[in-house]
Amino acid sequence: MPIIINLDVMLAKRKWRSKQLAEAIGITEQNLSVLRSGRAKAIRFSTLEAICQALHCQPGDILEFASDNEKE
Repeated sequence: MPIIINLDVMLAKRKWRSKQLAEAIGITEQNLSVLRSGRAKAIRFSTLEAICQALHCQPGDILEFASDNEKE
């Protein structure tokens, strides 16, 4: 998948746990886990906005595009 989710990096930088973020943005820990692992097929803009507000970051800090050629 060419979209890389850097949510774990942002959580570590902010010294937050997944459970804290899930509670702060109003989603289940399981749904946050799906997003963190890169298994999510989509993300709502409202969820992305809530994550960015909670972690005081930009969407580009969480989402990264890498073409298949860059992975190699």
